[in-house]
Amino acid sequence: MWISNQWKDYEILDTSNGEKLERWGNYLLVRPDPQVIWKTPKKNPGWKKHNGHYYRSSNGGGEWEFFHLPEQWTIGYGSLTFHLKPFAFKHTGLFPEQAVNWDWFAKKIKKSRRPIKILNLFAYTGGATLAAAAAGASVTHVDASKGMVSWAKENAASSGLGKAPVRWLVDDCVKFVEREIRRGNTYDGIIMDPPSYGRGPKGELWKIEDSIYSFIKLCAKLLSKDPLFFLINSYTTGLQPAVLSYLLHSIIVKKAGGTVFAEEIGIPVKDSGLILPCGSSGRWSFEA
Repeated sequence: MWISNQWKDYEILDTSNGEKLERWGNYLLVRPDPQVIWKTPKKNPGWKKHNGHYYRSSNGGGEWEFFHLPEQWTIGYGSLTFHLKPFAFKHTGLFPEQAVNWDWFAKKIKKSRRPIKILNLFAYTGGATLAAAAAGASVTHVDASKGMVSWAKENAASSGLGKAPVRWLVDDCVKFVEREIRRGNTYDGIIMDPPSYGRGPKGELWKIEDSIYSFIKLCAKLLSKDPLFFLINSYTTGLQPAVLSYLLHSIIVKKAGGTVFAEEIGIPVKDSGLILPCGSSGRWSFEA
């Protein structure tokens, strides 16, 4: 398992009965987590002194209850600064477990000692974009949500990357990739964090089980003659590490050679010392 254990402003304090107790900077949140199927005693005092609690509804969705929580606050990871705010579907605007991937490709970008172009698809609020830009890459950031792209720009400005070579694009990822192929553009690294289900700006349907194989094949056409890496993240139950590995082997390795590694990603739980799994990632490159 790849573990995100370098955070100072974020930690999972405890887990029990379908929920996790997290510290986001100076604030404590309780959020549901489907992986937490155990019912251990809730001894951490934060369970009763939290600033926000997201309650899952039996009919789907849910709602927040707040206790002295600001509408927005920030946390840092190294030189990066992220704006947080709780919004629908329990999210805060950041997936801390992805830091282990940011560190991995940032090292590759720095080690390359050459200009690197990165394409970040389904780029959300820009965690991977900022990590790549801070490492010295030029980045094309693509997401179908105008609000998420604006949020990512705010994170970049707060991280001192407001003038970094980043293209911020509100677009359907599949259609953007198709246009880039026609234009003859290429990238040295591709990052994607596809949703399980979604729609583009004009109602384009995306269902990951039906779309991901053909989409990776499209993206493979955008790899440069000297590619650095290809990273795919999944929070979809059916797309386990072995599936991501097979996808990358059958498409990217077949095209360019190289090596594939795929693992669960996770975050340590302070009170138990165990690791909470938080999705899967598949990495392709010419070296580990």
